[in-house]
Amino acid sequence: MGGNDIMEIQLWREILAPYALAVNELIVKFNHIIDEYRRTGAYSPIELVTGRVKTISSILEKAQKKNIPLDEIEEKIDDIAGIRIICQFVEDIYKVVDIIRNRSDMIIKSENDYIENMKKSGYRSYHITVYYDVVTLKGTKRLQVEIQIRTLGMNFWATIEHSLQYKYKQNMPEHIRDRLSSAAEAILILDREMSAIRDEIMDAQNSFTIKANMVADILNNIQNLYKVANKQEVLKIQDEFFRIYQKNDAQELEKFSKDLDMIAQRYRAQSLH
Repeated sequence: MGGNDIMEIQLWREILAPYALAVNELIVKFNHIIDEYRRTGAYSPIELVTGRVKTISSILEKAQKKNIPLDEIEEKIDDIAGIRIICQFVEDIYKVVDIIRNRSDMIIKSENDYIENMKKSGYRSYHITVYYDVVTLKGTKRLQVEIQIRTLGMNFWATIEHSLQYKYKQNMPEHIRDRLSSAAEAILILDREMSAIRDEIMDAQNSFTIKANMVADILNNIQNLYKVANKQEVLKIQDEFFRIYQKNDAQELEKFSKDLDMIAQRYRAQSLH
């Protein structure tokens, strides 16, 4: 590898570093949204967030395919930084779109609804391109980031289709294309069926989340009581918790949690005197 090649790679790393920063920041921010919903016992429309920065080879390949000069790559390639948001239901996708529209830390450049307007290949997803600012040692830099929002089923199909497109380039065999088309139709039906029982699924998941948060609070209170209360008394409380938990009685567990909160508050008040 010559000196010019090394300099060129270093230059690309400098160009792509702010995009990596943008991806990392946005993953943290969207994961925080998930945490906020779940901390309050509410259903989160976001199930999972991932992100990536395009590889140098992918950027060059796209630039060549679209006849984009190298000095215009950052302006004309809007998916150098990519965020993928996975949802459980189609309805959740549009909820996430509203969340993004209402944020003040990004500006929407464009939106493409490939759910209502499915691509000929069978591809379905909601794309939003945003302008996002990152702060580096050189100052603030405004970047373009593409956000793709999909259901789990859409993501499964798109991942397989992308792999096959990469393998066959523009020469995918007809029988594989037909199978992909059939799979796209099956996932469309799956998403519709899941939407039909969405309320029941959400109720079940919310009940689980509420119980999980309650148990976490109880265990945290018990742990803190070990520091300030009589050990034998705390052991009795702990045994009572295990007894109620094994009964799987939500109402009794909720009453126990409230009683324990009052005990914990009393000890905290005593420690202040």
